[in-house]
Amino acid sequence: MRHALTPNRWLAPAELFLSSFIALIILGSLGLKFLPGIYQGEPLNWTDAIFTSTSAVCVTGLIVVDTATYFTLRGQALILLLIQLGGLGMLILTSVIITALGRKISLNLESVTADSRKLIPQVSARLLITNILKFTFLIEAAGAFFLYCMWVPRLGWKGAAWPAVFHSVSAFCNAGFSTNSNSLINYQDSPGTLLVISVLIILGGLGFVTMQELNLRFAQRQQSLPRIKRLSVHSQLVLWTSFILILGGWLLFAGFEWNGLLAEMSLSDKLTNSLFLSVTPRTAGFNSIDYEQATDSTNLLTMILMMIGGSPSSTAGGLKTTTFALLGLLAWSKLRSQTTTTFASRSIPDETIQRGTGLFVISTSVVVTGVFLMSSIGDFHGYEQRFLVRLFETISAFNTVGLSMGLTDSLSLPSRWVLIFLMFAGRTGPLVIASALIVRLAHRSKFRLAYEDVIVG
Repeated sequence: MRHALTPNRWLAPAELFLSSFIALIILGSLGLKFLPGIYQGEPLNWTDAIFTSTSAVCVTGLIVVDTATYFTLRGQALILLLIQLGGLGMLILTSVIITALGRKISLNLESVTADSRKLIPQVSARLLITNILKFTFLIEAAGAFFLYCMWVPRLGWKGAAWPAVFHSVSAFCNAGFSTNSNSLINYQDSPGTLLVISVLIILGGLGFVTMQELNLRFAQRQQSLPRIKRLSVHSQLVLWTSFILILGGWLLFAGFEWNGLLAEMSLSDKLTNSLFLSVTPRTAGFNSIDYEQATDSTNLLTMILMMIGGSPSSTAGGLKTTTFALLGLLAWSKLRSQTTTTFASRSIPDETIQRGTGLFVISTSVVVTGVFLMSSIGDFHGYEQRFLVRLFETISAFNTVGLSMGLTDSLSLPSRWVLIFLMFAGRTGPLVIASALIVRLAHRSKFRLAYEDVIVG
């Protein structure tokens, strides 16, 4: 029998989730302050150390100092360790919370098809963590290998090794940190580099649940496992939404910048750079162009993609693809006067729609508050105070993207603390809020007040 959810059952994993990120940020800040041999010059002050640690642990990528020139190899290794632990922590702890809420991650076919309730047992917590670690390190190792092979002609046999490892981990964890001062702008003319980084970002943003389900479908062809007739609605929604966002963004970015920032590039470079522009905002943070020089249309589309982000149980931030898709499906169902929201011949539970709507409202409110605070504080040390720039920076911080229009290192001390809060809230808040909403909806009172309508529109 399935046990009812209680606040205590939710509180323990939620506290674990929050406290683990806080502890890691504190340890990272102390390391950045006191470990020897990690700086080329003077150590960071406390605010900048906390900012850098938060950005790394929350896999955001916003920087107040140049990672390439300010840190030694040892310092870059510390940042990469924080990125890896932050990315893995998100994957593992997300699964722990889902498990604690009674929605266990399983390899059995009842999570994949609606008419099977047996065949393969549920995965234990130990096996779940083992699978996540294997999944992560295998993809990162493959990415590092391909990047190394492509960068050897530019950087040499020894010089290509560390950048390849750093960028592979940073890309899969959707962190956006780079050992290059201008991120990947120097690789505009390297389609292979941009494609490998794009694949790593996409795999990191699909989510472990979807990747595990795809792996199960592949395994059935190699072993004597029962045939799976269909992917779960969750995975179908993730894959279709991701595909549409990437393809749509690719076409739109190409149209916006074909005769702009991409004008001097070859045809292949135009195509790969416009594809990269579509992939990196969700929510990796690498850039192959200067967003300060991009059109307003490009920057607006980038902000929309940053808000959407990746998929649940992934290293990416944002509202998540499923939330965005459910809101679109809800609007479509209302336009057709349908009583339920449907997808792939299945009805989506009303509680799920309510959680998605709640997440959208809360996340939008936080972003608006952040922009208001950034605008009120001002004092960007002479930087042109365009509203679009402040909005871009705020959305990038809250959705843990890391893209910037060059504002970050010009921020005043109070503004940096606003971004620190936004990065932490954007990384931990949506999942904790969603968990809380599950508990609240599961414990709704049997009684309700009388209905009374209001006029809308």
